[in-house]
Amino acid sequence: MKTTIVIPARFGSKRFPGKPLAKLEGKAILQRVWEIADAVCAQVPDCDAVVATETPDLENRSERIVEFCESRRIPIVVTPTSCRSGSDRAWAAVSFRDETPDVVVNLQGDNPICPPKFVVDLIEALRDNINADVATIYTRLNWVALDALRATKKTSPFSGTTVAVAKTGDALWFSKNIIPAIRGEEALRASSAISPICRHIGIYAYRFDALRFFANSKKGEYEKLEQLEQLRFIENGYKIQMIEGAYPPGFEEVTSGVDTPEDLERVAAVLRNRGELLDR
Repeated sequence: MKTTIVIPARFGSKRFPGKPLAKLEGKAILQRVWEIADAVCAQVPDCDAVVATETPDLENRSERIVEFCESRRIPIVVTPTSCRSGSDRAWAAVSFRDETPDVVVNLQGDNPICPPKFVVDLIEALRDNINADVATIYTRLNWVALDALRATKKTSPFSGTTVAVAKTGDALWFSKNIIPAIRGEEALRASSAISPICRHIGIYAYRFDALRFFANSKKGEYEKLEQLEQLRFIENGYKIQMIEGAYPPGFEEVTSGVDTPEDLERVAAVLRNRGELLDR
């Protein structure tokens, strides 16, 4: 089973211009993500990785990402600026290849604290489950983490995505609301340290045909409302296999990666306190 890991990386982020090349404890974020992909490919047979950036222009300055990768012999492909999401950019990166991969992983270029095991588990899930079209990661929240998520949503209601998971492991639904609603919470807290809430971690592995569908289809109605691209698959009958993951102790504090300079400092603090992710 041939696998390609695509690392979408744009220089022209509105909230954090130049984010992929920002230094995180002395090393560019993009370099750290590449090392994660490289570690995965060392474990997975017939696996390669590539950075996908957008066509450079005077506004987005993505030629800096091209120069960065070429100077380090990191494979890179330039994709259209019109790509609307990381999934669209992943499709643009693999669709032109003479030999198409069976599985495409979308590993965002601003996620320098993704355990390589998460990616390996996603690839293996599609290898082992022939009925799954897409695989992605979730973590179960303890009550402290759930309380923190609730507090965050009071000021940033669309920060953090939760998912309802069927007994089969398939995703039932994703939402920016906290799902499911909980009745009898006091009794649940007394009986278990783990809440019934699952938080989605946005790392995806797609079968080639599923990614082709996504890139050539219109947004779904629920996708438009929630602004969650994975709902397009569910709305159209595609199966998403959910894989439970667990971060190393301390790293669960920064599961959403780096969106802002403030996030960068939070991740840096975790690395200073907990050590390098790939050393674990």
